[in-house]
Amino acid sequence: MNIKRYIEKLSMIGIVCCVILIWSNAIFGQDWPQWRGPNRDGKLTGFITPKTWPDELTQIWKVTVGIGDATPALVGNKLYVFTRQGMDEVVLCLDANSGKELWRDKYEAVVVEGGPSQEHSGPRSSPTVYDGKVVTLGVGGILSCYDTATGKLLWRKNEIPGWPQFYTSMSPIIFDGLCIALLGGPDEGTIIAYDLATGDQKWKWIGDSPDYGSPALINVSGTKLMITPMKSHMIAIDLTDGKLVWQIPFAPIQRGLNAVTPVINGQTVYYAGTSRGITAVKIQKKGNEFVFNELWHNSDNSVEYNTPMLKNGLLFGLSERGNFFCVNAKTGQTLWSETEGGRGGFGSILDAGSALLILTSKSQLLVVEPSKEGYKELASIKVADTPTYAHPVISGNRLFIKDQDSVILWTIE
Repeated sequence: MNIKRYIEKLSMIGIVCCVILIWSNAIFGQDWPQWRGPNRDGKLTGFITPKTWPDELTQIWKVTVGIGDATPALVGNKLYVFTRQGMDEVVLCLDANSGKELWRDKYEAVVVEGGPSQEHSGPRSSPTVYDGKVVTLGVGGILSCYDTATGKLLWRKNEIPGWPQFYTSMSPIIFDGLCIALLGGPDEGTIIAYDLATGDQKWKWIGDSPDYGSPALINVSGTKLMITPMKSHMIAIDLTDGKLVWQIPFAPIQRGLNAVTPVINGQTVYYAGTSRGITAVKIQKKGNEFVFNELWHNSDNSVEYNTPMLKNGLLFGLSERGNFFCVNAKTGQTLWSETEGGRGGFGSILDAGSALLILTSKSQLLVVEPSKEGYKELASIKVADTPTYAHPVISGNRLFIKDQDSVILWTIE
């Protein structure tokens, strides 16, 4: 056989094998339809941990999409990306295997002002995908709903004035056909539930202003509640009618923020904030009332820009000082805290079964053993050339990374 033809044949075989590998992982990998995954808890299903972690991953494609820190959403073989290009906020639907653009929409966004905010002027809120629709929330509070197949705008809401000091960051949540968003400015906030199909308002709660954390859901004796941080409180809202069932003061100290998503375990809620440690609360329903009892408070480890991971009765997190730590989730006792620091408190933690996968803002994917004995790093892999503040998306052996202005698909072999 001609050597040139032989090499071309081998190259074609390699390409075909790569396509088959990606396609098979698209079938068997989990969807990632919203902030922190299917259950908003950062836990992976169907992920097979490599016996030996490689020094580097295989890059399949890289596409420039615009600036922003919003985590993409993955459903089936479509990746929904929310970014900023110039003066516009842009919603993109990409083919997850190739990075090819399938559709896009754009609208003029607010002008982002202020030093820290200007450095992150793109959207931070993750798209939420459900029942053939994708919902986005822009930095200025513009809430939009699109048809996932065509990109047709189904409805848009922009009637609530204002936004938090550093602009909108919460990710919308969808429950029982309702799209729920925290809206409003620093003086007055509102939580509104819209009918996902029509955009009609179903209920509205007016109270504390929104901050930067996203809500989580909890089922208490058959009643679904939404637990969320606000500007000055932690609150619980009954999702059936939007009524407030719990509120506790939780105002930031000095320049602190409320940017941590609550962690749910059964009827226990773990919440945290800048310079205020971690608190565990148990919720019970007695008659028609809900009772909230504090189980413990840990003042050793305050969290600012990440959400701890609950695994095997342990809470793993990254403190505001940039140190990884482990807390006993039953007692609140700090089991260990490593001392390297210098990470700025930014990070995303995923439960990958036998390992924790941690993406730092310095674009390093850390593989860490989920042990109560101490911090044990198994691998450190560079996954981008610019800072990474969006949550990683993992499906099968595919790793989607949103960096400063691009989305990258890597495979973990």
